[in-house]
Amino acid sequence: MTATLAVSDAVTLGVPDAVTLYASNIDFNIEGLAKSFWQLTIDGLSYGAIYALVAIGYTLVYGVLRLINFAHSEIFMLGLFGQYVALMLLGFAPSGNVYNEGVAMTVVYLGLAMLFGMAVSGTAAVGLERVAYRPLRRRGAKPLVFLITAIGMSFVIQEFVHYVLPKIWPGLGGTNAQQPIKLVQPVEVFSIRGASVTNVTIVIIVAALLLTALTDMLINRTKFGRGIRAVAQDPDTATLMGISRERIIMLTFLIGGLLAGAAALLYSLKIPSGIIYNGGFILGIKAFAAAVLGGIGNLRGALLGGLLLGVIENYGQVVFGTEWRDVVAFVLLVLVLMFRPTGILGESLGRVRV
Repeated sequence: MTATLAVSDAVTLGVPDAVTLYASNIDFNIEGLAKSFWQLTIDGLSYGAIYALVAIGYTLVYGVLRLINFAHSEIFMLGLFGQYVALMLLGFAPSGNVYNEGVAMTVVYLGLAMLFGMAVSGTAAVGLERVAYRPLRRRGAKPLVFLITAIGMSFVIQEFVHYVLPKIWPGLGGTNAQQPIKLVQPVEVFSIRGASVTNVTIVIIVAALLLTALTDMLINRTKFGRGIRAVAQDPDTATLMGISRERIIMLTFLIGGLLAGAAALLYSLKIPSGIIYNGGFILGIKAFAAAVLGGIGNLRGALLGGLLLGVIENYGQVVFGTEWRDVVAFVLLVLVLMFRPTGILGESLGRVRV
């Protein structure tokens, strides 16, 4: 019996019996958590690092525009297809085997795939802002209109990949998932208290931390970053001071898209599942939850929220069962916001100091 329960069953059983049935399907495997604590922590950090990179896109756009860009999950999805196409153009094809090209060439191929994925996601993010959001700003649309537009564009991008892309590039997109092209075989590099740390885990965490640090430096220590913070704090005054608000907004979307494209390659290294038109939906929601958890509008909060979310949901799937993995992530979000509504760090982008 699964942990899901139909509404009709709940009505038939009565609420107390329904709750009892739910509880009976929860493992409460505390012993399993204790035994695998360090391995779960390391794996959770690698998942969380991917969430964090995508979360930065949410937090930047919200910090500047006060807009929750729900279409950002589809920008990530386009990055998945971008890096996949790049590897195909380099001569690779999906197979169950890991390609053995040597360390140096593998790094080169992965770098090229990441750059191409970032280019696709970055271009798509800028295009999304130009086509969907800029006309609304010029017409003085209300925040609710932006929110509905973001949700609508999310479905538009999904259906483009679902129905239109296969006609442009046969074999790409559509209903069937594309299997990731494997260039790296996970191999243990060292262990921590019996927990295996693989080369894939190291690449994901180091790349995410490096990209987050570079973005943080860009925002806090450059002229462009001062422009972002100025627009986030007071867009009208920033415009009077000679800052191009439209240019800042466009570049903000670009940064978020580039990071989503980088996260797409890291995701394909970590998750051995197919690349599909709706493949960014759940991850996008979790990344948004990570941004809110850490303090939306706060870059370091996005990193903290992503890492924390990845670790806690990994613990939760062992304690409560794999069916409850996503539930644990959002319960954590609700619990934190109950006591700290602004998130853990709770600092808006407009208040960031050099």
